[in-house]
Amino acid sequence: MSSYQNYLTLPSVIISDGIIPIPLWAVTQFSISESYHLPAIASSNQRAILPVHDDTISFSGVLVGLEREAWKFALETMAEASKRGTALAAYSGGAVSGLILVSSMTIRTDMQIESLSFSNSSAKRQTIDVSVSMKHLPRPGMLDKIFDIASIGISMLGDAGGN
Repeated sequence: MSSYQNYLTLPSVIISDGIIPIPLWAVTQFSISESYHLPAIASSNQRAILPVHDDTISFSGVLVGLEREAWKFALETMAEASKRGTALAAYSGGAVSGLILVSSMTIRTDMQIESLSFSNSSAKRQTIDVSVSMKHLPRPGMLDKIFDIASIGISMLGDAGGN
């Protein structure tokens, strides 16, 4: 029996460099871990505009269908591009860099792939299991908050459309 994907459904996660989207339909786990920076004791009330927390987004899924090897190659290429600079950075003049991550839980720019692993087994021979860990490296400013608000709106629309 061969694996297949119905491409008429919305993917669970999309990773893009600003030009090429990589859709992942069969995401089985998705998590966001936020670690907040604590101010130094007796520090002043005046602070520079810097990110106050670090986000790590991890997800696992399954690459299925005839294109699974192409999606694997595309993810590997995106991981390298997230370190060197993406098309998005070139088009925005460096205002936004890294990868774009779109999911029902969040929309983030300035993402870098921290780790990427692939595996398969004899039980699922025509699939590739994938695990991705991404780090959010935002630039100072309000762009991330705007995307967080947009993400809430998209989630609400998705929930309303499911009923």
